Amino acid sequence: MENDAVIRAEGLGKSYRLLHREQGLQYRALRDTLAKAPAALARKLTGRGGAGQSTETFWAVSDLDFEVKQGQVLGILGRNGAGKSTLLKLLSRITEPTTGRAEIRGRVASLLEVGTGFHPELTGRENIYLNGAILGMRRDEVKRRFDQIVDFAGVERFLDTPVKRYSSGMYVRLAFSVAAHLEPEILIVDEVLAVGDRDFQKKCIGRMSEVSSEGRTVVFVSHNIHILRDLCTHGLVLQNGRKVFAGDIGASIEHYTNASAEAGEKHYPGDKLVSRVSARQDGDTLVFECDYNDREGVLDVPSFGIIVHDSDGRPVFGHNPVLEGTYSGLAYPKAGTVRATVRQPRLLDGSYLVSIFLGDAYTTYFSEEHCVTLSVEGMVDAYQLPPGRVGPVYPLADYEFIGEGIHTRMAAAAGLR
Repeated sequence: MENDAVIRAEGLGKSYRLLHREQGLQYRALRDTLAKAPAALARKLTGRGGAGQSTETFWAVSDLDFEVKQGQVLGILGRNGAGKSTLLKLLSRITEPTTGRAEIRGRVASLLEVGTGFHPELTGRENIYLNGAILGMRRDEVKRRFDQIVDFAGVERFLDTPVKRYSSGMYVRLAFSVAAHLEPEILIVDEVLAVGDRDFQKKCIGRMSEVSSEGRTVVFVSHNIHILRDLCTHGLVLQNGRKVFAGDIGASIEHYTNASAEAGEKHYPGDKLVSRVSARQDGDTLVFECDYNDREGVLDVPSFGIIVHDSDGRPVFGHNPVLEGTYSGLAYPKAGTVRATVRQPRLLDGSYLVSIFLGDAYTTYFSEEHCVTLSVEGMVDAYQLPPGRVGPVYPLADYEFIGEGIHTRMAAAAGLR
């Protein structure tokens, strides 16, 4: 490992064995299962499926090579199932690699999910000292930072309450505070900021920036591209468990957004609920479509949700008719196309990312972030606007001058299409 590298992965891979049951296979009674237990154990040890079953080797992470140097903030990008969380578990020593190795230089603190490293029966106070001991810190070292940890987490009133009674927000606030204040050389964080409120998220981002400015290393996973751009210095893009790009964070985000979204339309092969999604401009309107076939009858009152993001992944607007009761109680076809037409959104010229969701009032059955791109041109004739200064939307507005017995009104968007 180079002198300034604190993490180095070589040929790193993690595989799992998946068991598939043939369709129509009847479930056995408990007595039958117990009678066939010895044979089932033998098949498990040899890796062979039983009658009506088959096995498959699934590589969550495959053949990864990369380095992280001291003081870098590495953002890991990839769609759901790309292998991001598995990679963090390998780096945190929570799971062992199937192939290759990961060399870690320094003390690691990781926060991979709510309550990682906490004992539910112990109080918040006891868990702070427990986590310090796990990180190899002496009791007096933890004691010196104890007040900072508690103040940052905002759980002073509940410090002597077992953490099993904490809300998820309290849990994650204390867990992050412990991980970030006990001075690890390497801090690994996996999207837990989504649990906290907005103010706490800002505190977390600020704390991670402080950690990196002190010369320590941060490895961070998030789907929020805006946060990744502001916080990270470097990026690693994963697809199907493999590295497809590594470089500075700006280039990594550009590669991820360009590669992850189809141009205007995307098709999904196979016997699935959704077979196609699309987004396009039609004059002054935007049209979003989703072809579906509800063979299983899972949808109650169908909900077709859309979110349009700018090129940095920041949401511009979204819509979901079920939340507004737009078509509650109406009949709908079990198979066909659902179309959403957005009138006069007045987006400025550029390329946008679209996320699509299909479900009902209770469950989302299909969701994909940044699945298609939306190219907008000529919707607003805004050549006089300073580029990049007004955001992606130029809304309609009325102006009035009132005073001295004069009331002059100018129509919305005068001079603009």
